[in-house]
Amino acid sequence: MGAGVMQKEGGRGRRRSRNRPMSEINVTPFVDVMLVLLIIFMVAAPLLTVGVPVELPKTAAGALPAAQEEPLTVTVTAEGAIQIQTTDVPRDELVTRLRGIASERASDRVYLRADGRVPYSNVMEIMGALNAGGFSNIGLVTDIGGPALDGTAPSGG
Repeated sequence: MGAGVMQKEGGRGRRRSRNRPMSEINVTPFVDVMLVLLIIFMVAAPLLTVGVPVELPKTAAGALPAAQEEPLTVTVTAEGAIQIQTTDVPRDELVTRLRGIASERASDRVYLRADGRVPYSNVMEIMGALNAGGFSNIGLVTDIGGPALDGTAPSGG
């Protein structure tokens, strides 16, 4: 991306050519690097979410708007284990820990991720615990592409 030297072709019978500095900047390498970085960030951004492997149920519901602080996520695995973010929490300590977390947070929003094989009654128990812990704004996390129940075909997926 530096300046180079351009040689001027000589006229008739001239053997000596004059060199003058090239005043143009080649931006092609810069653009190439920026495109590579853009692709890297586009691929890496979805991988930065909290990762506990669960088989989320599919639904036709849209995504919730993004929050300003890092969202609190409670996960129920297929085996029935409960995790706050990525930390395992025993069932009997869940409400106590949630109350402590709720006192430190500005938002009462929490995202509940439950494996699709977890019984409905267990999910409702966890929702009750979330409410008792101070979180009344509960968002259920699902995958897109499930049945719409209105006769339309699934979108995405």
